[in-house]
Amino acid sequence: MTEHTYELQVTWTGDRGSGTSGYRDYDRSVRVGSSGRPVLELSADKPFRGDPTKWNPEQLLVAALSECHLLSFLHVAVSHGVTVVDYADTPVGTMVQEGIGGHFTRVLLRPTVTVTDPAHVDLVPQLHHEASQACFIASSVNFPVEHEPTTLVR
Repeated sequence: MTEHTYELQVTWTGDRGSGTSGYRDYDRSVRVGSSGRPVLELSADKPFRGDPTKWNPEQLLVAALSECHLLSFLHVAVSHGVTVVDYADTPVGTMVQEGIGGHFTRVLLRPTVTVTDPAHVDLVPQLHHEASQACFIASSVNFPVEHEPTTLVR
């Protein structure tokens, strides 16, 4: 077993001068960085008093699931000799709020994959299945990550 560690610097930048003296008295702005990478400006989702122009944790989770599947899919495609020339996804995550907390109920990935060989179209669903098994992020969540793929040929 190989263990990997991911270290970040996460800093709240939303003190308006009185800290968390009241629920409406502070900004939800956060900066996230990691050595050698651009800083991300984050916030809460708008319903939770966040800045809608910044990424929020819920979007980042959906993005992580989508990217992980994409990268896993490309790896699996190579191992099966399938040439992929385009891959785009329009994922959607569903979360329910219950009191102060909540949870995701599902994430639906909707990748459109373009392959070069028409003979490989029938193999693509198997590649998505193998990619979902290989994705570290999908294996780490407790809700379904489903797929509605489309395959094109160029």
